[in-house]
Amino acid sequence: MMETLDFLYPSSSFITTMSMINILGLSFFGFLEMMGINLQYSKLWNPNSKRIKVSSRTGMLLLYTPAFLVGFASFWIFPEKGFRPLLVTTALTIHFFKRVLEVLFVHKYSGGMVLDSIILISSGYSTTTATMIHAQHIAQGFMEPAIDLKCPGILLFSVGICGNFYHHYLLSKLRGKGEKGYKIPKGGLFHQVICPHYLFEILEFVGVFFISQTLYSLSFTISTTLYLIGRSYATRKWNVKKLYDLMMLASLGSWMTQL
Repeated sequence: MMETLDFLYPSSSFITTMSMINILGLSFFGFLEMMGINLQYSKLWNPNSKRIKVSSRTGMLLLYTPAFLVGFASFWIFPEKGFRPLLVTTALTIHFFKRVLEVLFVHKYSGGMVLDSIILISSGYSTTTATMIHAQHIAQGFMEPAIDLKCPGILLFSVGICGNFYHHYLLSKLRGKGEKGYKIPKGGLFHQVICPHYLFEILEFVGVFFISQTLYSLSFTISTTLYLIGRSYATRKWNVKKLYDLMMLASLGSWMTQL
């Protein structure tokens, strides 16, 4: 067994437990997304929900800022770190800092988010970031993995974060100032992939795993991939429904014009 996992650092019982919780938790939420039971954020949220809501921009800042602060603070919490832990901490901090900047300057919002979903997701991001950095810290006491994946990890992370930003930018350009209507995404890989921004996010975290090479980072990458697959499936269903609604409205408008 150890020979097949020689690309990973040895793991503690705590990290093994957190890894199992990660896979089971996010995989479960991915399954719920496919079943149409969505976490109440982004365009898939239910606007008729009676739960406490905040604006989408505020909600998204609450999602990403705590995880960014965890990553940023860890530079001082673990000052004596090697090159690999420094890379992991830097990658996670950059990931969430980019998300905060996108919320402030790129994305356009028109709806709201329910507070309990915000708390759940934000806590998950923060806990995951802290645990991944902690796992890397305690791995310093072990011998380096037999296969070093840092360089391909840096490359994958760089491609992933750039591709994710580019497709977020394309999504932000769909709406003009004051517009709230639905538009079909176009440009980039939107004609080849349901959610290319999710695809590149998966590449990001594959890159983080290659840099980290811990059991926890592997479990998080697998569980994130499964969740985003479920999220992509839910997005496709939502897009098909919206496209059908637009076609029906266009047909009705044409029929009314003929009358």
